This record gives sequence, C-alpha cells and structure tokens, in this order.
Amino acid sequence: MNMAAQIGASAAAARAHEEIYGYWAGLRRGARLPARRDVDPAALKRLLPTVSLIDIRRDPMDFRVRLAGTGLYSIYGREITGRTLGEVYNAAAADYWREELSAVVQERRPGVGVHSLAWRGAGHVSILWLRLPLASNGRDVDMILGYDTVVGLQSESGFSGIRAA
Repeated sequence: MNMAAQIGASAAAARAHEEIYGYWAGLRRGARLPARRDVDPAALKRLLPTVSLIDIRRDPMDFRVRLAGTGLYSIYGREITGRTLGEVYNAAAADYWREELSAVVQERRPGVGVHSLAWRGAGHVSILWLRLPLASNGRDVDMILGYDTVVGLQSESGFSGIRAA
C-alpha cells in the first residue's frame, strides 16, 4: 500500500470515528449519557461491521463482548461475541483493554486510541479504536459501544481490513 493510500485509509478511519462519535454525542441529554436503548442500529448501518457492544461486570470489574460486528472477525481471527477479554486476548492485550475500558466506566467519558495487532502476529497493523459509554440510568456506565477501524500496511497475506468504498 503506498503512503497516499495509507493516509487516505487513515483519513477515512478518522471520518468514521467522527461520524459515530457525533451520533453518540447527539444522543446525550446534557450530562446524561445515552442508554443502549437510545442507539438505533439503522442509523449506524454503514459502520455496523466493526461496531461492538461490551457488557460490564463488576466485583471484580471485567468486560464481555455482547455483540461483535461481522467485520471484527477478520481483525480478531475468530468470533469474539460472548467472550471475555481474557478469552479474546493474550494477557498483555487483555490488561491493556481492561485498563482502557475501566477508564471509560469510571470517568464516564469516551476513550480513543491505537492498539497494535502484534498480539495476533500482525505487528504491521493497528486498530484505531473508540469506546463510548452507555448508561441505562443516564449516569452509571453499564455498557460500552465500540468502534474499530484497521490502519496499517498491507501484509503479504492480503490482510488489511481496509476496503475501498
């Protein structure tokens, strides 16, 4: 993949993140967080392949993927719906996600970052991720809306996760 194509893919990823963040922000009512019931999948139709819903377990805090879009299969190399972080990732990656998701829950605000897929043996590829808090009562985060886009160099195997529009 040439540099221009890579920058174009990264720009498209950033636009998709802005789109889903804008949708989530538009569901807020003042300081109240949106609830899962406020999210209309039809409004996110184009983005659904890499959308996830993450359940929060407390005491001790842990996370389980309630729903994973079909596009996430190629990123994770398998079905992750119904799995906990420890079942999806190696120990280091699970710790990374536990820390990032815990911050979303405790701070009641979105998290964003880049995470390498080196844990999957794909160090040339990263996910640009966004995690948005949802709260049934508007205050206590009880679910997280996730969105991932793959950015990085095309591998020999052809795995990139980036598709032309």
